[in-house]
Amino acid sequence: MTGEQEAPPGPVARKSRAGRDLPAAIMVGLALAATVVLTLLYWHWGFVLLVTAMLTLGTIELHDALKRIGMNSAVIPIVAGTVAVICGSYAAATHEGTDALPWHSVLLGFLGATTLASLIWRMPGGAAGYVKDAAASLFTIGYIPLLGSFTGLVLASPNGSAKMATILLVVMGTDTGGYAIGARWGKHPMAPQISPKKTWEGLAGSVGLASAVGITLTVWLLDAPWWVGLLLAVSIVAAGTCGDLIESLVKRDVGIKDMSSFLPGHGGAMDRLDSILVAAPVAWLIMYLLIPN
Repeated sequence: MTGEQEAPPGPVARKSRAGRDLPAAIMVGLALAATVVLTLLYWHWGFVLLVTAMLTLGTIELHDALKRIGMNSAVIPIVAGTVAVICGSYAAATHEGTDALPWHSVLLGFLGATTLASLIWRMPGGAAGYVKDAAASLFTIGYIPLLGSFTGLVLASPNGSAKMATILLVVMGTDTGGYAIGARWGKHPMAPQISPKKTWEGLAGSVGLASAVGITLTVWLLDAPWWVGLLLAVSIVAAGTCGDLIESLVKRDVGIKDMSSFLPGHGGAMDRLDSILVAAPVAWLIMYLLIPN
């Protein structure tokens, strides 16, 4: 012994049961929520730019993840294409009825250009591994910019901010209901080989809360029948759950827990987007058919 007292330990960040930094997660979540609310209310292009930034980060995260299993996507053309697909299709959709190109032509054109650019980008690397790398590029293009483009299409539709808010709140209801019921009463795993913590009880909680949110907002905000809200909620729960499981499969295959640590307490951008990416096209189709105005 030297007689010297050890310095008291410094403050330790409070962790959630999942091992995350809880204060950081709350701060990041509040900042994202505030940005979403303000942009949906006052500056739609701000929301589109936020979505574009998150999806761009998602393409980089997926590129880094796939590299772990020897698949190298053409990340630079895909990042550029993601910006073009999201912003271009939204701009075209908001100018329908003018001399501008139809949104579906712009969307397909940029998707085709991104695909072609990605395949050409890899050509100098030679034949070895070309198919694997091309598959990584095509998977990324289909998974992120293609599915993500539907958020802009929803926002550009009549009463788009209310429709987008409804989708986001139903997704939040899905997550909250699933966690609240699953953590307390969940005993029967839904997909034990993919995500052991997901249970059928949690899924029931997701359907219950999401349905309440979906019916309320569909009647109140969108002036549509209650059954449309129920259909929308159940469809978003199903699609969002599949989106979560898809990302879990990717992470299990490449051997990671989170896509990145870009969002403190939350993981990566893709860890926040996994449900919305798959739910957005389904919600857009239902709203396009049943809530046109």
